[in-house]
Amino acid sequence: MKENVCVECPRKCGARRDEKRGNGYCGEGLLPRIARAAPHFWEEPPVSGERGSGAVFFSGCSLRCVYCQNSAISEGHAGRIVSVQRLRQIYSELIAQGVHNINLVTASHFIGAVAESLKERLPVPVVWNSSGYESVDTLRRLEGKVDVYLPDMKYALAETAARYSAAPDYPETAKAAILEMYRQRGDYVIEDGLIKNGVIIRHLVLPGNLENTFKVIDWVAGTFVPGQVLFSLMSQYTPAGRSGMFPEIDRRLTPEEYNAAMDYMESAGIEDGFFQELSSAKEEYTPDFDLTGVETLTGSSEGGLLQ
Repeated sequence: MKENVCVECPRKCGARRDEKRGNGYCGEGLLPRIARAAPHFWEEPPVSGERGSGAVFFSGCSLRCVYCQNSAISEGHAGRIVSVQRLRQIYSELIAQGVHNINLVTASHFIGAVAESLKERLPVPVVWNSSGYESVDTLRRLEGKVDVYLPDMKYALAETAARYSAAPDYPETAKAAILEMYRQRGDYVIEDGLIKNGVIIRHLVLPGNLENTFKVIDWVAGTFVPGQVLFSLMSQYTPAGRSGMFPEIDRRLTPEEYNAAMDYMESAGIEDGFFQELSSAKEEYTPDFDLTGVETLTGSSEGGLLQ
């Protein structure tokens, strides 16, 4: 970041951002805007556990997929701006509720504030939950601060990434980001059913796009060996956001599509990971972005500037 001209994400849009405003691709300023902070039970089993993952949902996004289920915050910017001090307090309040970890959801465009909030280690693992569209230089600012990386690997085909996320560079960018995540954390570690360290790569199967899914699986299987990373095949796609403008994805997966994806994953030799039942494609799994856990007892969520 030079003179508040932002080049933090792969877009490198050069926007000028102050603490509360920004005109860049993510549409946000430097201080975090948060829409929800609460125990979350719909992540992979070793992330959610029995008491939930302490999910903090950040507004804005540098990817903005046309089918985003969280479009109310990624593009609608619902939420409240909080200070670094308040963000740290939110972590403490979630930990007091018994969550297994602090789960930072789509926080890359607030890297300065988030890195500052993590200067002191938390007593639970920190999970970095992202689209996978990340700058390696930005990720290096998180080294030693994040315990578990939870990136998407949405696309392995540039044309698919261009159509649905206006990011033809996504495949190579996400591959480089995931390799950096693995360099930082190494092989995954699960203790008593909970993940303590490592990388979980997620892939959401899109209707009508099995070739893209097969190429993602090929890359994961050809890059990592058993015991290194976990892979999560997701069936929860539900038409949302601007998906109505793209007829081929304006529907849910068919059983035949998802069975084909699962069979391909099995034939590729990926054994460490998870898959969802097709019944997971439900709109109610999208949380309410109603400021739960964001406001202080006095009703204020704003505060001081970046340190």
